Amino acid sequence: MKITADQMQSWCQTLLAGKAAAPDLTLCDYLDAIPKLDSLADLPEGTAVLVRGDVDAKPGEKIGDGDIRLRSMVETLQFGRDHGWKQIIFGHIGRDPKESLVKVAERFAALLETDVPLLTDWLDEESITIADAAVQRIADSKPGSLFVLENTRQYKIERVLWKAKPADLPSLAEPLAGLANQFYDKIATVFVNEAFSAGSLDASSTVVPAVMDRVALGRYVADQFMGPMMQCLKTQLVVFSGLKIDKLDDLEAMVGRGTIRRVLAAGSLAMALKKAIAELDGKACCLGVAEDLAHSDQPYYIPRERVDQAKRMITAGRKKGVRFTVPIDSVIQDGSIVSTLRPTDQQFDIGPESSKLFEQEVGQFIESRSGEAVAFHNGVFGKFEDPQFEEGTRRFFPQLKRMKDAGIEVYVGGGEGGKGLKKYGKPDWVTHVFTAGGTVLNALGSEPVPYLVALRTASLPD
Repeated sequence: MKITADQMQSWCQTLLAGKAAAPDLTLCDYLDAIPKLDSLADLPEGTAVLVRGDVDAKPGEKIGDGDIRLRSMVETLQFGRDHGWKQIIFGHIGRDPKESLVKVAERFAALLETDVPLLTDWLDEESITIADAAVQRIADSKPGSLFVLENTRQYKIERVLWKAKPADLPSLAEPLAGLANQFYDKIATVFVNEAFSAGSLDASSTVVPAVMDRVALGRYVADQFMGPMMQCLKTQLVVFSGLKIDKLDDLEAMVGRGTIRRVLAAGSLAMALKKAIAELDGKACCLGVAEDLAHSDQPYYIPRERVDQAKRMITAGRKKGVRFTVPIDSVIQDGSIVSTLRPTDQQFDIGPESSKLFEQEVGQFIESRSGEAVAFHNGVFGKFEDPQFEEGTRRFFPQLKRMKDAGIEVYVGGGEGGKGLKKYGKPDWVTHVFTAGGTVLNALGSEPVPYLVALRTASLPD
């Protein structure tokens, strides 16, 4: 099923619109509409299958070291091998186009005990043409073979939708349609997404499915969404932090869902909430350089509209009985602890009194729960990679164990939350650690996961 430039433009408009394109759809609606891996069991031996892989990994010296995302794909890849498919794994590693998947291909070979060639220079970007050498290599291979295409982000076309606006689509539609059609004509007409963490608008995740005859979610991705993610939708206590203020959109959506009763916040997100709470309660509050217009180009800057958004969320939340807890002291740039930020201060961590307050809130949550209880932790509390600003994060992670020991299901988002648990705790302190950060926030928050939008759209009847 090839696609025209006009059709691709419409397809990309749906992707960029996100929730606005289908405001009534829930996560369950997307998952119900997308076929799962077993639906492809009827594919004949020798069928070429594109596998969008979770290959953004840096394997260590031995299996089990730095390769959790690659290991998450093994069941799906083995399913394909058992059915004799020729599987072509593709995806990215990091954001540097010069990075290579050579070690990823080597680790797949070790995990599956078979040869897994890395196909380099597989796309001529000027003509948007897949190289004949790569096509022939796949065609000449035996059923059950595996290949890895070199880092998709080495090609600009993989990244053109990242910052695209609707007005950009007329000029982007033709080359994107050309890329998708090349995959259809030369590589495969079947597509499996086994890249749980690949939540960006990469062409490999969101554009290539547009032309596929059949698509499916891989075993691991489907299990993550249908299992742990469904439990997270029941969250009553959320610990939310991070530098990016746009996470406020996700928190607002989560609170709006109606199950959350307690919010513990740190980072830039907490700064917006703290200012909003102070203004709602008629008190003064300085956020330091985070509200200084001279710092508006910095990621920690809190625009006025974000404070107003926080006020609306808190007002609505309080009416539902939601309790918002924010830091009451801060570790600032020189390592000192202050209870009130001055205009020249920048918060780099929460202070000890805030840690005590958070611990008290966790204790109250444990005591007040009734029936099934779920907590979700996302992010870290400060610039934890610097020992001078790690204490707030380090001190809080035992609270996750405290909740789990009390019978509460505890889930940790990937990214920095996962890094924090690895550094300051143990995997068995929590119920589950996701292998992705942004994907989890999309699924729980304000916008649908882009690759789910693409797969659902590809699954709809013509």
